[in-house]
Amino acid sequence: MLKSKTFLCLDFGAGTLKAAEFEQTDASTLCLKNFGVKALGLAGSQDSAREGVVQRALQELITERGFTAKVAYASAPGYQVFSKYVKLPPVDSSKVTQIIQYEAQQNVPFPLEEVVWNYQVTGNLPSGELEVFLVAIKSEIVEGLFRMCDNAGLRLQLVDVAPAALCNSFRYNYGDPDGCSMLLDIGAKTSNVLFFEKGKSSSRGVNIGANSITQDFANEARMPFIKAEQFKIAEGFVSLGGAYEEPENPQQAQIAKVARQVMTRLHIQVNQTLQFYRGQQGGGAPQRLFMAGGASVMPYTSQFFQEKLNVQVEYYNPLRNIQIDAAVNLEELAKVAHSLGEVVGLGLRSIAQCPIELNLIPKSILQRQQFNAKKPYFIATAVSLVCALLAIGWFYDAKVVTAKKDNAAKIQSEANPLKQIWEGQLDNEMQSIERIKKDSEKVSLWLSNRVFWIEILKELRSCLQTTEANVEALPVLKAKNIASGVWINKLTPDVPGANDQVEVTTQSSGMSRMSPYMMMSPEMMKRYGLMPQMAAAAAAPAAEEPAAAKVNTNEVTTINLTCTAVNLKRFSDAANEVLINEFKAQLLSRTNWFAPDTTLGKTFTNPDPNDDTFNFDVVLKLKQPIKL
Repeated sequence: MLKSKTFLCLDFGAGTLKAAEFEQTDASTLCLKNFGVKALGLAGSQDSAREGVVQRALQELITERGFTAKVAYASAPGYQVFSKYVKLPPVDSSKVTQIIQYEAQQNVPFPLEEVVWNYQVTGNLPSGELEVFLVAIKSEIVEGLFRMCDNAGLRLQLVDVAPAALCNSFRYNYGDPDGCSMLLDIGAKTSNVLFFEKGKSSSRGVNIGANSITQDFANEARMPFIKAEQFKIAEGFVSLGGAYEEPENPQQAQIAKVARQVMTRLHIQVNQTLQFYRGQQGGGAPQRLFMAGGASVMPYTSQFFQEKLNVQVEYYNPLRNIQIDAAVNLEELAKVAHSLGEVVGLGLRSIAQCPIELNLIPKSILQRQQFNAKKPYFIATAVSLVCALLAIGWFYDAKVVTAKKDNAAKIQSEANPLKQIWEGQLDNEMQSIERIKKDSEKVSLWLSNRVFWIEILKELRSCLQTTEANVEALPVLKAKNIASGVWINKLTPDVPGANDQVEVTTQSSGMSRMSPYMMMSPEMMKRYGLMPQMAAAAAAPAAEEPAAAKVNTNEVTTINLTCTAVNLKRFSDAANEVLINEFKAQLLSRTNWFAPDTTLGKTFTNPDPNDDTFNFDVVLKLKQPIKL
């Protein structure tokens, strides 16, 4: 039994969404505060479009009818639910669950891991066997119900099935009448047949509903389903056979015949269900028939079944023992009361112990709901813990911290004289350490820059060797075993505002055969440790530029190269240009040393084939400047 003062009961039918807002009175009875019915059309019974259609209908119904309850109970339609009465041998109650697990695996037409299933023992058969009502529904359908309710701002706490809800509402309103009573609930896509006798109940779903009338009539009359549904509601009735005069309107006569054909098929299924109930379940012949469901009010439906089954027929009143709020429109309620059996059955779950109590909520969602229910206790525990910590903190602050502050003040008073004595001396020592640190950093930088030129020259040598090898591999040269050659004639670091130069001259082919002789300015030789200080001072210029004219010469960012190469034009017109481009490509590939904006210094002019060599310039940009 669920507890909630005000709640919304929702019957998600195939063709109609029905909602009723109930309030639990002080006398533990139900009071109907508000209700609403929304047609879903054909899309309501189509799985691909159903969730979106029902979602919109639910939100519209809440807005139009002004429902205020936030707790919801829901009933899944019969066509989405598998239900069956199964017989079990007389066994100990502790083994029932294990046997039902096996029966579910054998009977449910889906893998059990894809469904939510439940059962209830409904009683003992005359043979001594146990009768169990087994139901199952796909987990994705239940999850869809939760999504729709969440989107509408509702907390879904119960998922029941239509046959069980109808059974509970019938027992509450009619008790246990003498003999056998049959309830026929005709829905849009399926119908439910229920039997009540001697405190027991039985049900079976039939896959025939009012949508069959609409669809067959739409096919015969060649009109859209929606228009056919509207005509059925406004003009339709069940024909009572040839003894009655047909209406003058041919479409009305047509739908009357279609309705009789569908009701005849339904009667066949009802009669088979009745025979099974009497033969297999030991039930008696029904003495009365209660009609329910939206399609049961079609004119002459009750007369049709009274004639076919030869029993007393009356319409089921699910509000028989339900209080109705004074604000409810009784005239509107009377039009749909016969179809509210499921929502009443859902509402009863909140106030009483019902004959059939099923809840098809997946374990994951049920665990989340249980956690949310316990959340206030967790919060209260957390608040208590925080209060305890605050109390401990107050004690610590008031007692322990005060003592520590006194000790700290005493230590501070003893340390202040020592601080005044040593503070000046300590500052001087720290400044001295900082000066030594800066000097050591300069020396470290100078040492690293001394080998920087060596590394650059090694990279240039590698570029020249690779260029020669790649050019010699050209088919036109390789076929004739022609050797190429390229070397650097002049290397000039570009130092802003200075005339310092490093020139390398060579007479041999290739950087790999470069002469080690280098000519540097005295200042450069002094900086790189190649000249003693005295010699540098002697070789230095006699006068310096005025201070205002000095330019920062602390780093080299560009090196100008004048290269010479063996003229290969007599073997190939493009060979010289290939060599230059290959050399530039090799320079650009050394990304750790040379920047990508390295360029050829001048436009290359292909030499005369009779020349032995030709020159070209390269402006080499360094990736990292050389500090001087």
